[in-house]
Amino acid sequence: MGNFKEDVARVEAFVFDVDGVMTDGTITPTPDGDFIRHYFAKDGYAMAYALREGLKICVISGGRGAMLENRLKLLGVTRMYLDCMDKVKAMEEFFSDYGIDAENVIYMGDDIPDLECMRRVGVPVCPADAAMEVIEASRYVSEYDGGRGAVRDIVEQVLRAKDLWAKNLKGVLGTKQ
Repeated sequence: MGNFKEDVARVEAFVFDVDGVMTDGTITPTPDGDFIRHYFAKDGYAMAYALREGLKICVISGGRGAMLENRLKLLGVTRMYLDCMDKVKAMEEFFSDYGIDAENVIYMGDDIPDLECMRRVGVPVCPADAAMEVIEASRYVSEYDGGRGAVRDIVEQVLRAKDLWAKNLKGVLGTKQ
């Protein structure tokens, strides 16, 4: 673990929690047992952009639901562990399957269930409104709340450090804007 900017330049993968990180943590149950969550479009754009640039993304959440799974698939996320009660095991499986060094991973969490995973990666980060214990365990605390730009913030920092952000003024589809 060295300089934060140097460490983010070496990042090869992101692991994100959902509720409180990709969303503001509000969930509305539906009669069919699913949940309505609100996502910030700029967070999703950054995730899809990072995937296009070759970074790996894994989502690990105790949350579940078809709408959540569909959202992740629309962004291009292929590694997701939903309704997950053992986040460490899921994360280690992801690392093993892709040959990822935990030192080169950002884990963004917001609450107590994320702490064990955060302690096992090189770059633990969190949204501004994370639980105090998570803030204390983080190397970086975004100025943005969960579901309001925290994901975009850290993804953009990594891609800028790698000189990949807004590369050739191309968007997610690789066409000029």
